[in-house]
Amino acid sequence: MTAPVPNRHTHTAIIERTGVIIDYRTGSTTVLTGTALARWLDALEQSAAPAPVTVQASAISWGTSESAACLPFLPRPPWRWALAATVLLLCTLGVRQLGSRRTRFGRLVRLAEAGRNLSPPPREQAALAVRSVRWVARFLPARVACLEESTAASLLLACRGRGGAWRHGIATDPIRLHAWICDIHARPVEEPDQTDDYTPLNTPAATAKRHR
Repeated sequence: MTAPVPNRHTHTAIIERTGVIIDYRTGSTTVLTGTALARWLDALEQSAAPAPVTVQASAISWGTSESAACLPFLPRPPWRWALAATVLLLCTLGVRQLGSRRTRFGRLVRLAEAGRNLSPPPREQAALAVRSVRWVARFLPARVACLEESTAASLLLACRGRGGAWRHGIATDPIRLHAWICDIHARPVEEPDQTDDYTPLNTPAATAKRHR
């Protein structure tokens, strides 16, 4: 497989002696080892790509984890939050469906990071945004996974003047990706404990090189 060219859209995760490159335009991933990884890391130094992120290995789970057997009860959020969440989730789903399938991931990433230069949200506000989107999602006949949910919640916070809350990260055993919302202290909001297994790839420190 031909390695991608480092650019401001490529994020690199280093897992022991393996590199996982994620293209934030397309969502495609490439795994590199050995000399191919060494060449990639050398090329990063001469590019505008974000600096590589070292991923700590997760505790061994043998590829299994416990999940709830049913959805938890979600009380209806305040109407203004529910209405805004409805509009923004529909907007998110519309952006996902319109345009090329190849760039679908990139379109949602741009939406999710729209408010990245705003002040981070307090935990209570971030939690209300996530719960509002989840409450609305239960009434829509459409697939709403972590990327769509976190994107809509990030937009909802941006409308409230808060941002920089969207996180996208990677975990090991097996290698997997996840998107979520964090609070002002960078802690995951309305997420299970297993989310701590994920190392964020798009923190301000990790992406600083992209904007140099």
